[in-house]
Amino acid sequence: MAINFEDYQELLDTLSPDVQESLRAAWLEAGKVFSARGLDNYLKGAAALQSLGKGEELVATWIDHVPLVAKEIGEDAVPDLVQSALALASKTSGSVIELVLSTAPTAANRLGDEALFRAYLQFLAQLLAQAPRGVRPMLENLETLFSQLTLGGLRRWALWGAHAHRTNYPEQASYFSLQSRESQAMLQKERKGTLFIDVQRRINMYLRALWARDFFMKPTSGDFESREGYRPYVEGYFIHLPDAYDDYAIGGHKLPGLEMYRAAAAHSAAHIVYTREPISAEALNPWQMAVIGVIEDARVETLAVNKFPGLKKLWVQLHAIEAKQGNTAGDYLNRLARALLDESYADNDPWIAQGRVLFKQAADRLDSNQVSWDIGVQLAHEFRGKRIAFNPRSDVLTAPYRDDNRYFWEFEEFDFDKAMAAGYEAPKQVRKHVSLMEFANELDVETAGDDAEEIWVLGTELFPYEDMGKSFNELEGREPVSEPYHYPEWDYQIQLERPAWATVLEKRPKAGDLQLIDDIAAQHKRTIGRLKFLLDALQPQGVTRIRKLEDGDELDVNAAIRAMIDMRMGQQPDPRIMMRSVRKVRDISVMVLLDLSESTNEKVSGQDYSVLDLQRQATVLLADAIHKIGDPFAIHGFCSDGRHNVEYFRYKDFDQPYNEAPKARLSGMRGQLSTRMGAAIRHAGHYLKLQKSAKKLLLVITDGEPADIDVRDPQYLRYDTKKAVEEMARSGITTYCMSLDPRADQYVSRIFGARNYMVVDHVERLPEKLPLLYAGLTR
Repeated sequence: MAINFEDYQELLDTLSPDVQESLRAAWLEAGKVFSARGLDNYLKGAAALQSLGKGEELVATWIDHVPLVAKEIGEDAVPDLVQSALALASKTSGSVIELVLSTAPTAANRLGDEALFRAYLQFLAQLLAQAPRGVRPMLENLETLFSQLTLGGLRRWALWGAHAHRTNYPEQASYFSLQSRESQAMLQKERKGTLFIDVQRRINMYLRALWARDFFMKPTSGDFESREGYRPYVEGYFIHLPDAYDDYAIGGHKLPGLEMYRAAAAHSAAHIVYTREPISAEALNPWQMAVIGVIEDARVETLAVNKFPGLKKLWVQLHAIEAKQGNTAGDYLNRLARALLDESYADNDPWIAQGRVLFKQAADRLDSNQVSWDIGVQLAHEFRGKRIAFNPRSDVLTAPYRDDNRYFWEFEEFDFDKAMAAGYEAPKQVRKHVSLMEFANELDVETAGDDAEEIWVLGTELFPYEDMGKSFNELEGREPVSEPYHYPEWDYQIQLERPAWATVLEKRPKAGDLQLIDDIAAQHKRTIGRLKFLLDALQPQGVTRIRKLEDGDELDVNAAIRAMIDMRMGQQPDPRIMMRSVRKVRDISVMVLLDLSESTNEKVSGQDYSVLDLQRQATVLLADAIHKIGDPFAIHGFCSDGRHNVEYFRYKDFDQPYNEAPKARLSGMRGQLSTRMGAAIRHAGHYLKLQKSAKKLLLVITDGEPADIDVRDPQYLRYDTKKAVEEMARSGITTYCMSLDPRADQYVSRIFGARNYMVVDHVERLPEKLPLLYAGLTR
């Protein structure tokens, strides 16, 4: 549908006659590129830039160049461009903004992706803050820079110059205009072998020649999308390839970057062509998923090689693993990957040989990826005999052309229709209290676990005839488990919440030796003495008078006299002559949530005690401190074994006195399993919300990032924990994290916020720092 220029007359009237004339000349070309919504944004952008008062040349540049940006990467980038230009208006001149707009089509063309273009705009704002005089010469040479650098390379090149010549402005101008020696040297250092934008059309034609169909490809930058790095992946039917490939060194020679692109694109395209149904990831652990992924890669590559034999030579040369290179789980995965592709590869390991045999036997069934599931599960089970641990982060495939296999995995999705029919209620386990005769006459199912649909509970304890002191439950029964608590989890990939996804089970903590707690108090007697004076200052200070109020409880005589004097002198009196007496009391509830994962059992570097021992010491000192102040507090802990079993321990509750019972439980706490932090934070928040205090604090003590055995993507639980922290904030709960992981700066600020965390680099100082931190948070 044609859109007339006059349809926007009301908006055009806000522009000058010269700008309107420029718009009329560019209207036909803009109408070919923009939709109705895009044209609206286009015109509003012109009006917004004119309102800056930086000259009509700026608006004319917008009118001429923005349609070219939309033509390259789509009209959705236009609002970001105008917002960026408006944000730069207070930091630089109109001529620089004009240069940003005139070079925007070059950036859009070379980046070729809307997300990367947004990252480029953010980079310009960052550079303008650090080296404002370098932006103009850089933009004047932008086409030269982008012909040799990726976005990440441009960023590193520019920020190096900004830091090196922060106060030397002539050198800064020389660097960014590519005239200095060091500028050329840094340019060569950051230069990549082959840029995606330079070979995109050739790769498209290559894939079309193979499979007679088009494939959609996008570049991805490791600098601005740290979750992906430079590894290919397929998502939403788009093949995402690195924005640059260096030449790959193989056996004394180098494989050109173009060949790397061909190998990566052909492998990803083979997944799209030959994967007709997804593989369910439910009930699979990370090791099983890793082995199935290797088999699935081999399946699609075998089908592709059967049709195009030349692909085999392209892929085989990128597998450099040898049988003698190592015996980690990752080495075995890479050896298996090479063995299934290259029949000339010699590997005498029985597990590798078994994988080859199973794959060869299934040669006539490769059209279905059920083969990958069957062989993968069997091989994963057989690998248990080697007793080699698997680490999903380090034990990865090293062939640089292979993607991360997210394309063919299917995770359980939320069924909205079923949820509506069920009223969004999580399935509940039925517990039926029965009499002794009903219990004795019913058949017991020995294989039933904690997830059984119906559990019969005897109304009273049953004591054996031989021993009247202990019941059968105490002698042979398992520890009682609470009713399950179901909590949602946030899936950042689909940007939706998975309702009732994680199950929290409260378990009764075991008591330990009370003497251990007394020994801790004796060991840190000096620290307790230093804290005594600090804690005394936190005690409530009685009644405080708030003066200079217009509306108060009583008259402030001194303020009233000053007001009368002002009136007698003909001056305007201060009307704030009232005051109010306020009783100053502490009104705060505190929850200490301890990470009790297996990693806390590790020894502190150079010491003979573990991280768990230090956590226990710090918690005891903190509990003594809070108990002295009189704040209501609770101490809970958690660990996890998959989403269906997040174990939660309540060592001390808010309404429970801090006496021998909670101290004995703290003495008996132990580290085990994994760290599903989001579900634990939500459950801790459940108890904090029941408190009537005006201020509520959740203090999380952990030695690592969120992780669990059924989660392969390390970002998944980070985003879920961040979402849980945001939910707590909306409920009025402040969440603060004390991390004992020296590398926590890489992720903890994104989860808890820039001011809501502390990283304890020297773990042995935890018992001293924790009470001091509490004093600062609750002051």
